[in-house]
Amino acid sequence: MRAKDIREKAGVDPITMLTAYDAKDATVVDEAGIDVVLVGDSMGNLRLGHDSTIPVTLDEMLSATSAVSRVVENALVVADMPFLTFGVDEARSVENCGRMLKEADADAVKLECGEHTVDLTRRLAQLGIPVMAHLGLTPQGENETGLFRQGTDEESARRIVEQAEAHEAAGAFSLVLEHIPANLGRIVTERLDIPTIGIGAGPDCDGQVLVVDEVVGLTEGTAPFGKAFGDVRGEMQRAVADYKEAVEAGEFPADEHSHVEEDLDELY
Repeated sequence: MRAKDIREKAGVDPITMLTAYDAKDATVVDEAGIDVVLVGDSMGNLRLGHDSTIPVTLDEMLSATSAVSRVVENALVVADMPFLTFGVDEARSVENCGRMLKEADADAVKLECGEHTVDLTRRLAQLGIPVMAHLGLTPQGENETGLFRQGTDEESARRIVEQAEAHEAAGAFSLVLEHIPANLGRIVTERLDIPTIGIGAGPDCDGQVLVVDEVVGLTEGTAPFGKAFGDVRGEMQRAVADYKEAVEAGEFPADEHSHVEEDLDELY
């Protein structure tokens, strides 16, 4: 799968996208036939023990993206660019994004966008680095905006539409819309030729994305726009509890879990 393949799905076939943070995640997601695997900086919250995505480093994202890219055979691998690795200095931003393709074998990068990323998107596209834009709720900006629904008034909704069109014109191949009113998601989707991928942006986007931990039921709860399709957390809790009980009861390891070497019987 390449960026152009995702772009061509706009208005044709629903796009499926999930996060993955390591090789095990990625193998399951790719084997299921998901179109896009996003190596999200949400691993800061979900895997690294942080309270937000902001502490995630470029090296951590390079390592996670490399692990995912090694095992994905069919899906498009998109690497999230972490906080302050882009949008400050253009040369450094280009270098950091380029490293995701050169060193981590990503197929594209995702930028949490605003007015400051239009020119960068244009430059990256010129250099052959596919850009997935991201508007609406942008978690890296939570210290300014908070983790609340965006685009809820006419002014902010109009700004999202304008920035969506600007990033499309700059060369973005797709656009993530996060936690915005469903009717705004429909308007943006209708205004663009590139596909929109929603997360809490309603059913009219060209595709949908969620974090894999929520989808499989590994988290304690889900975001208001998420859904658990499994109960991995419950299964893990049961398995760990059963293991603890078996060890304490002397039931594990049993004979079939042990190897006896008869030649050692006379060692002492």
